[in-house]
Amino acid sequence: MILDAHQHYWKPSRGDYGWLAGAPASLRRDFLPQDIAAIRDEAGVEAFVLVQAAPSEDETRFLFEMARLDTTAVGVVGWVDFEAPDVDVRIASLIADGGGLLVGLRPMAQDIDDPDWLDSERIDAAFACLHSSDLAFDALVGPLQWPALQRRLDREPRLRVVVDHGAKPDLADGSFSRWATCIERLARYPNVHCKFSGLLTQLTPDQDEATITPYVEHLFSSFGPARLMWGSDWPVATLRCDYAHWLRLALRHVRALAPDHEAAVMGENAARFYRLDLARPSLPVHAMARQ
Repeated sequence: MILDAHQHYWKPSRGDYGWLAGAPASLRRDFLPQDIAAIRDEAGVEAFVLVQAAPSEDETRFLFEMARLDTTAVGVVGWVDFEAPDVDVRIASLIADGGGLLVGLRPMAQDIDDPDWLDSERIDAAFACLHSSDLAFDALVGPLQWPALQRRLDREPRLRVVVDHGAKPDLADGSFSRWATCIERLARYPNVHCKFSGLLTQLTPDQDEATITPYVEHLFSSFGPARLMWGSDWPVATLRCDYAHWLRLALRHVRALAPDHEAAVMGENAARFYRLDLARPSLPVHAMARQ
């Protein structure tokens, strides 16, 4: 089974996708189940995790609606205000509204001005709720946030974390060494996993796909095939290629670097990490297209 560990839906008219204002025009439109269902089915992807794309609890509830429409979605990684004084109540409310769909939370740390925010005492209560609610933490971080994430993990080594998009290395400036050291440090925590996703869109237009090869090799050597999970990052990935192309390229890397672990990287690891219920009945593609 191929399980996509990182996919988005969004509807800009909802009004809470502030980052889209500065995004390429091709992303500033609706991306909904009918836009990907047939493509995903043709590619042989049987399930996916739906990940937040706006810093609002309303968007998380919108994703619950999308997941009920497109039941190929087996989990939702949502958003909550980590600094809210009633964060425990807010998380409990999202869990109840999700009816079993909420599997993790993701603050958009890369967009927060304070690079030390992830290690702030202001959000300790939110992390305590993650532990008590048995929810995963998706770490959306770039170079500025790497140190704070490492300090949070030093304080909370049992936190169940997945680092999105290989920690978003800066492929443009070629600073491989600093990124590689960060990955090695994060991989020392046994509860930290990493998404094999989002790397192509880090490339500059003049860089070819081979540029990501040493980065992929380092992810595999650091985390091993038991703690990596493939994700499409659709529709962001469409800035560089189509869904099927990234899937084929990812499979080639997995077969080259972990030939006996294709099933793990391409699905089993995500299912185990997010504790997914894979028994949800699927809605036929033609039925979704009518919605």
